[in-house]
Amino acid sequence: MNTRIDGRLAKLVQSQHPEKVLAFARNLDDKVLAAIYGMDIETYLLVKSLLKQQAKEAAEQLLQSPDFASWIDRLPFKAGETVVGLGESTTDDLLSWFEILRNLLELQRPQDGIRLVNEGVAGNTSTQVVGRINGIAAKQPDWILCMIGANDTMRVGPASAKPLVSLEETAKNLHEMRRIVAARSKSNWVWITPPTFDEERVAAFTHFQMGQLSWRNEDILAVGDLIRGMADPVVDTQAGFGLPAQATYLGIDGVHPTIEGHKAIVRWVVESLGKESGDSR
Repeated sequence: MNTRIDGRLAKLVQSQHPEKVLAFARNLDDKVLAAIYGMDIETYLLVKSLLKQQAKEAAEQLLQSPDFASWIDRLPFKAGETVVGLGESTTDDLLSWFEILRNLLELQRPQDGIRLVNEGVAGNTSTQVVGRINGIAAKQPDWILCMIGANDTMRVGPASAKPLVSLEETAKNLHEMRRIVAARSKSNWVWITPPTFDEERVAAFTHFQMGQLSWRNEDILAVGDLIRGMADPVVDTQAGFGLPAQATYLGIDGVHPTIEGHKAIVRWVVESLGKESGDSR
């Protein structure tokens, strides 16, 4: 990032997108968004530009491997199709696996005009996704790639006795969002397990300490077990991240992936879907 830019504000632009929180605010212009972040318009546009460039560079690095580039060609997304990324901050992030996937398709298959819509909303639980899934299904996307559950496992307060959303309720939410989409559309669905955590980093992160927030791998692994039991294709990031998660894959807070972590996720997504489709595209 440019040293003239406040890193805290840049992180907000990267990971928090107020225009997604309220459906009627989706068309807020850049001047309004800059004001919400407390930034002047020039700085806001510069931050967005730098983040977009980073996501593109990550895709370019991955495409340096001819083998990986061939997996992009094998992805089952057809020309003109719409692919939705559904989830929480791990998808919402402007440097996320989904934004890197957007750049991979634009670079490798520009002629196909595949449209990617990022429906990740930072802070969402599976309960909140159920609340908005009807509107997403109504738009008839061809594909939905869903990574959800990390916020369900957040614990609040000292010595918390329960996660924010119980495992039983998470299970009901996963099945309900899938049922609604199947009833309202012909969308292909792919599940992606939320990555594991670095509990030591979580415990040491100042902002989590202030908010008395915590996450446990036992909770997220249980959510992973639910997802691995679903009928649709599953991309298992938990196996790749490991336990505890690989140090280079997670940022200072121990919860959110670094760009290296996002690059790993998108590799697994691309290779898994490519193998599923074979050469049938």
